[in-house]
Amino acid sequence: MTKEAVILAAGQGLRLGTHADNKPKGCLKLGNLSIIEESVEKLINIGVETIWIVTGFQSQYFDQLVERFPDHLKTVRNKSYKISGSMYSLAQMSELINPPFLLLESDIIYENRALEEIVNYSEENCVLLSGFTGSGDEVFVETIEKKLVFMSKDRALLGDEPAGELVGISKISQSLFTAMIDFSAREFKKSLLIDYETDALVSCAKKENIDCLLIPDLVWAEIDDYTHLQRAKEIIYPEIQRRES
Repeated sequence: MTKEAVILAAGQGLRLGTHADNKPKGCLKLGNLSIIEESVEKLINIGVETIWIVTGFQSQYFDQLVERFPDHLKTVRNKSYKISGSMYSLAQMSELINPPFLLLESDIIYENRALEEIVNYSEENCVLLSGFTGSGDEVFVETIEKKLVFMSKDRALLGDEPAGELVGISKISQSLFTAMIDFSAREFKKSLLIDYETDALVSCAKKENIDCLLIPDLVWAEIDDYTHLQRAKEIIYPEIQRRES
């Protein structure tokens, strides 16, 4: 069983501008709770016991959540969040996490079955994919026999037609996490602006088997800018609520 999870929440969300009210994107509310609180509750409901949030920008908002989920939630701060990428945030967990663990981005909304299917998936390394959303700023994923080969926001860089879009939910084994940490340690000597997905996962996929689990009709959204936020409010979140009611 996967008993731990990491939510990456250090970013400043600059593309949202004033629409984020000077708070991290995970603090956005589409319903009664912030989107990161909804993720935390979903993780707890599928049996995850310890949830780590890697914070950075306005970290106090996430620290306050620990009071609401004292038995499950812990925070770790990426002090270099202004000059680093998502892999540097994940690397803060190298001495704290006990793989396997679920890895999530803080600015996504999704159906419960996204977690249910990835937790129950047979392979120890797994990246969740959806069908094509046309939402803009998608990360397209190339696979061979369901194994990760490459991913990029530029579809033209893929060697074959994409299998789907990256959702931002993954399952990481001890072996893969070690490989990601080793890769990033080398890369950090050149730059801290390393992404966990398009840099670390793609590089490690050359030696590690990383399965891609496709849920073609998954309802989900990432919120990076105002257009994403409006789409999430008006279309995606209501549809998630409808499906899960």
